[in-house]
Amino acid sequence: MGSDTFWVAVAFIVFMAIVVRAGGFSSMAAKLDSRGDRIRQELEEARRLKDEAHKLVAEYKRRQREAEAEAEAIITTAKAEAERLASEAKQKLDDLIVRRTKMAEQKIAQAEQQAVADVKAAAAEAAVKAAETLLTANVVGATADRILTSAVSEVKSKLN
Repeated sequence: MGSDTFWVAVAFIVFMAIVVRAGGFSSMAAKLDSRGDRIRQELEEARRLKDEAHKLVAEYKRRQREAEAEAEAIITTAKAEAERLASEAKQKLDDLIVRRTKMAEQKIAQAEQQAVADVKAAAAEAAVKAAETLLTANVVGATADRILTSAVSEVKSKLN
């Protein structure tokens, strides 16, 4: 049995030598080399795609930061504009209040002047009536004094 194993081993070595001489391993090596080259190319392509992806991510992040900065500037501008408009509206309201107050004060002053004129007219009318009463009655003495006092107090009450 030992010799059978020996002859199988010798035959195997001879077969391997023939395969090596015939170039069987070189074609396998060439196939392995071409496969290695293809894998290397795929790895290079993957690296290139990865680098491009990193560049795109960086570009999108930069654009996002720019958009956020622009949005912040728009918000700041809008706030400033709103504050300016609110300030203008407050100023206009204050001006309107001042004008309306001035108009009301003028109307009050006119009403006061009219009231004073009305009181003076009423006092003058009461004085005329009192004088007329005194003159028509030809009242003399204590009765005249009483009527005069009554007329004076009536004029005073209408003046106040």
